[in-house]
Amino acid sequence: MAFIEKGQKKTYISTFRFDLKSSAALQTPLDPSKTKLTNGEESCLKSEKSETADTRKKSPKKSLDTEKRRQAAEVEFLDPQQQVVVGVGGTARLHCRFSSSGPVASCWIHDSEKVVLEGPRVCVMNTSSSSTLVLSEVLPVDAGSYSLFVRNREGTAHWSVSLFVIDPPDPPASCPFVSQLTCTSLVLSWSGPCFDGGSAITGYVVEIQRLDQSEPSDWTELSNQCQNTSFRVRSGLDPQGQYRFRVRACNAAGVSDPSEESDCIKMNTAGESQQEVTSYVEVVPDTTHKARDHYYVHEKLGVGKFGEVFRMTHKQTGRVCAGKFYRARVSREKTAARQEIKLMNELHHPKLVQCLAAYDTPSEIVMILEYIAGGELFERIVDENFEHTEPNSVNYMRQILEGIQYIHSKNIIHLDLKPENIVCVNGTGTLIKIIDFGLACRLEPGKRLMVLHGTPEFVAPEVVNYEAVDLATDMWSIGVICYILLSGESPFQGNTDAETLALVTGAQWEFDPESFDDITDEAKDFISGLLRKDKRTRLSCKKALAHPWIALSDDSNSKSTKSLNKDKIRRFLARQKWKKTGKALLALKRIIRCSKSDAPRSPLISVDANALGKEAELAVASLEKQLRSEPHFHQALHDLTESCGATVHLACTLQGYPDPEVVWLFDEAPLEKTGRVQMNYDKNGTCTLTLAQIQPGDSGIYKCCASNSLGQALCSARLTVQL
Repeated sequence: MAFIEKGQKKTYISTFRFDLKSSAALQTPLDPSKTKLTNGEESCLKSEKSETADTRKKSPKKSLDTEKRRQAAEVEFLDPQQQVVVGVGGTARLHCRFSSSGPVASCWIHDSEKVVLEGPRVCVMNTSSSSTLVLSEVLPVDAGSYSLFVRNREGTAHWSVSLFVIDPPDPPASCPFVSQLTCTSLVLSWSGPCFDGGSAITGYVVEIQRLDQSEPSDWTELSNQCQNTSFRVRSGLDPQGQYRFRVRACNAAGVSDPSEESDCIKMNTAGESQQEVTSYVEVVPDTTHKARDHYYVHEKLGVGKFGEVFRMTHKQTGRVCAGKFYRARVSREKTAARQEIKLMNELHHPKLVQCLAAYDTPSEIVMILEYIAGGELFERIVDENFEHTEPNSVNYMRQILEGIQYIHSKNIIHLDLKPENIVCVNGTGTLIKIIDFGLACRLEPGKRLMVLHGTPEFVAPEVVNYEAVDLATDMWSIGVICYILLSGESPFQGNTDAETLALVTGAQWEFDPESFDDITDEAKDFISGLLRKDKRTRLSCKKALAHPWIALSDDSNSKSTKSLNKDKIRRFLARQKWKKTGKALLALKRIIRCSKSDAPRSPLISVDANALGKEAELAVASLEKQLRSEPHFHQALHDLTESCGATVHLACTLQGYPDPEVVWLFDEAPLEKTGRVQMNYDKNGTCTLTLAQIQPGDSGIYKCCASNSLGQALCSARLTVQL
């Protein structure tokens, strides 16, 4: 009976056992006229049908050897790339090396959809052990995930590498705004860039230009290592000087163009009187004059959906104020502006910003407010000279509660409580005020009030669900502010506004162990009493002020005086300013992709066809056809001359797919496996015939015949046995 050894070759993914019963070689008979086989070779190929799998199963050692070959045949990726970062216009080289002795076919897929083909900017170089994709003159659209799909006898596997295309960032989205102005110092703040260029912002360059000279000076650097979106200018400013400021953003790719320039800042106006409000008056809007008739308008302090805010000085008294210029073009906007002015007439409390005057003319509506020079509370907290502790946080939260308790006593709800609406009275003290009552509403007895506005991270669940709101709605926002104040983390922040609102409606949150490690249990209980989905169970202002964490603020034994980490609050501030810009979603998508690429991934996986686009699916499916080849001998047999009694090894190396089947012939007759005759076909495609204790009768022609459905190959050698 003829002996036919099946091929067991090293493959790219796993070892594939070729089944004789389903062999395409048996389904497609060989044509003797084309193959030029001898009668013995042809009879040998036909006789393989009579050899069953049962014969081979009787040998346990044979089965064990096969399993060892299977384990040894698995592919190994050699130091594959995880990610590649390249600047716009540069060249990206994506390279993947692997060990595989068998034939492979491969292709590159971009973002599971687009097949990467050769082109003017694209070059793909494949070998039997690696594949390299080179992208020239890289564009931002080239960024994404690139997967190398490799097909061999066993199936398909892939390895993915992330390509990040970076560019210098867009300029900061706003000009620098000024706060905490003195005769020799000030604080600048701005919004981050609309798009970070594909790489995280590493800092900002702050530039200054002096204007009070015969000719404006050149722009010079104040700082090139500012890590935040605010910067305190402490020295070098002339009390009589006039200056302008601008900012550039930096990332790994370079520096952005400058932001818009700030308004002209006159340092000597800082000495103008800033009076403390000690008495309250009823404001009657002036309908005959414009604000500029009575006030000088200085630098811009901020911009919002309502309009703009400028620092102003009264022409007669020199009093410094803030002017809120409404964008009141249509009747609805004018009604909202007048409603806020009317509401402010009722809010007379030291913890609330005060309305001092108002102007209502056909061309503009302006509300004059007391000027609060200290800047946003959170900006003060992250200042390097400010000590951030839990007792200090209690002090701020008590003041917020006192102010909100007063407006609640008037049956008014703020509806837009958030960190940027809590500001410091001055640049040195710890007094705060609540500002921006543009969304505030009065609760009317017997009427349900439902609203659909606010800031996603701070609105209560009833706002999102469009249910009736009441005084408890503000208490939820206070709980969120307190959570962030102590930890720097936002309890409901999602990747998008929709995701954030979904987290709010679910009211599912927890105390992050790392962020709240140094926070007392009383503080956690206070927050827990506010962040309750059922608004009826939330703490009221009165109960919150009576809570042990607030009421016992002077008891130093009950609170940790350890300095709290400011880094997370800095990141929170930067994120809030960044989210105000139009293109933040572009960079957000990059962050999401980056975080996904950090997850561990096994390269030896089955391909899920459902995860690929149609074009990519067809390309991967076509790899199997590319892999198919007829048998051929990479290394043929060669003649041997050996002495009688020696052991002889006749070896050749075979390649082909589907896996060729092998027949050994001696002088045109099929060889049978005996104790003295052994035949092997190993994982590397090496076919070996071993003859032990050779005799003169073993001299002759030995042939190795290989065939699959695509064709056949033959090689031979002469063995001469000497006495």
